Amino acid sequence: MISEKGYSVKLAEARGYLMENVEVLPELGVILGSGLGAFADLVEEQVVIPYKDIPHFPISTVEGHAGQLVFGKVQGRKVVVMQGRFHYYEGYTMQEVTFPIRVMQVLGVTGLIVTNAAGGINSSFSGGDLVLIKDHLNLMGDNPLRGANLSNLGPRFPDLSEAYNREWRQKALVIAKELGIDPQEGVYVAVSGPNYETPSEIQYLRTIGADMVGMSTVPEVIVANHGGMRVLGISCVTNMAAGILGQKLSHVEVMETAERVEKQFVQFVQALVKVL
Repeated sequence: MISEKGYSVKLAEARGYLMENVEVLPELGVILGSGLGAFADLVEEQVVIPYKDIPHFPISTVEGHAGQLVFGKVQGRKVVVMQGRFHYYEGYTMQEVTFPIRVMQVLGVTGLIVTNAAGGINSSFSGGDLVLIKDHLNLMGDNPLRGANLSNLGPRFPDLSEAYNREWRQKALVIAKELGIDPQEGVYVAVSGPNYETPSEIQYLRTIGADMVGMSTVPEVIVANHGGMRVLGISCVTNMAAGILGQKLSHVEVMETAERVEKQFVQFVQALVKVL
C-alpha cells in the first residue's frame, strides 16, 4: 500500500499536468459507465486528455470505456467527464480505482454524478430502466480508505448516512418525470467481479436489501464523500440478474441495452447538470 507522502506526490504530479493543459477548471464531475459514453459528446469547448497521458492514472481495459478525461462546459457548467472508469476486478488497488476522484477533488470539483450499468434484482425493474441510487451495500471485500488517512483530503471516519445527496435525488426524480422517465430509486450493491453472480447469490443479495448489482461505483462514492463532494448516482439496468428470468448473462447484452437507452440517458444527465 502506497504511503501518504507517496500518494500526495502522485496526486500533485497528476494535478500539475492537468493544470498545464486545461484552462477552465471543473466544478462538477461525471463518471460514465459501460456503454454510456455518448454524454461526453455534449461537452462544449472540449479539452480531451487520454488517461495514458496523465501521470499515475490507470488505464481502462473494459470494452465500452473510451479511457479519457473530457474537460469543458455542459449547460454552462464547468465539468470534467470520465469517459470510462477503472474496476477493482481489473487488478487495480482501491486507491488506484479511486485516484481520478482524488484528482477531481484537488482540481476543485465539489459535486459528482456517477453512473453505471447494473443487473436488476428488484423484480419491478426491467432492462433499460434508469434508477437513482438511494444507498449502497459494499460487498467488494475492500475499502478505498483503508490505510493511513489522507487528513488533508478528508476525515478518518467519514459519515455515509447520506452517501447519495437527498436534495439532488429529489431534483432528479422531478426531472425524470418531466422527461417521461418512470422515476425509480434503489439500493445498489457492489461486488468484486468479474464473473456475474450465481442465482443463489442474487437471492442472497435480494434478501439483504439490494435492488441492483454491479462491480463499480461504491469505491468512487466513498472517496467522493470523504472529500466532501455531493454525489448523485444513476444505474442503467442493462439486464435482469441471474435466476430472475432464467436467461444467460453476457457483456454483449449489457452494451446493447445501454446503447438502446443512451439517448434518454444523455437527455437525463444533461438536464441534471443544469440544476445540480
